[in-house]
Amino acid sequence: MIEAFMTLKFLQYALVAAILIGFTAPLIGSFVVVRRMSLIADALSHVTLAGIALSLLISGMVAQLADLNPLYLGIVTSVIAALTIDWLRAKYKHFQELAIPIIMATGMGLGATFISLANGFSMDLVSFLFGTVSAVALTDVYTILVVTVVVVIFVFAFYKELLFLSFDEEQARVSGIRLRLVHILFMIVVALVIAISMRVVGILLVSSLITLPVAAALRIAKSFKMTIFLAIIFGEIATVLGLILAYQFDLAPGGMIVLLAVLELIIVMLLERFWIGGKTHEDEHRTSA
Repeated sequence: MIEAFMTLKFLQYALVAAILIGFTAPLIGSFVVVRRMSLIADALSHVTLAGIALSLLISGMVAQLADLNPLYLGIVTSVIAALTIDWLRAKYKHFQELAIPIIMATGMGLGATFISLANGFSMDLVSFLFGTVSAVALTDVYTILVVTVVVVIFVFAFYKELLFLSFDEEQARVSGIRLRLVHILFMIVVALVIAISMRVVGILLVSSLITLPVAAALRIAKSFKMTIFLAIIFGEIATVLGLILAYQFDLAPGGMIVLLAVLELIIVMLLERFWIGGKTHEDEHRTSA
């Protein structure tokens, strides 16, 4: 099996993509979870499905666009959906949670329509739904790498602002931080991470990689920085090991990655219960971020 990863190009591409996604998804997911916006990943993934289906439909109808990478249109629709969620949250100030089901329903409706127009599910679309090992191309790796760099630069450049936005928005407003700008940029970055993750994890399971490693880290981390660090470790273990097991047993990588992330959470909770002594630290990190 090791020899296969050393010699087969598509496995090397998939492995690099998994490593990058295992880093970026928990990194940005840490901020998503503490801001109580976990469901946004589900909404954006459903809109991304619509973008993927539309891209496949267009490539099947227009010969000149037959080689169009569906990832690109998926990224565009995900970013548009993220900005629309932010706009809807501003419109429904007292019912901001309505923004997510509105976008999710829209994405599902558009996705179902585009899939029907494309005469049902194709193998390409199925690979985007549940992830794939063999379909990761070099262009996908480059795209994922660029997004990873963007995410890292964004987190480093706006770390203080993101902390204020996550834990004390009122204080951030008093301090003169440009909350609106940071929030919009944050939504765009979340959309980018969700869009690139679907190639390996799959559209239907990408939200799990955003939240599950963070959920496990929150149980034992004593600070927010430790939460981020542990979430990335859990994310890397789940993505890399899940990819290897998926190739070994000829399974969809998305399912294996999510199951391993769930297993990590169960193990952490058992360790917390029987070894750490039942103490929880999910609130402690708030005061020591």
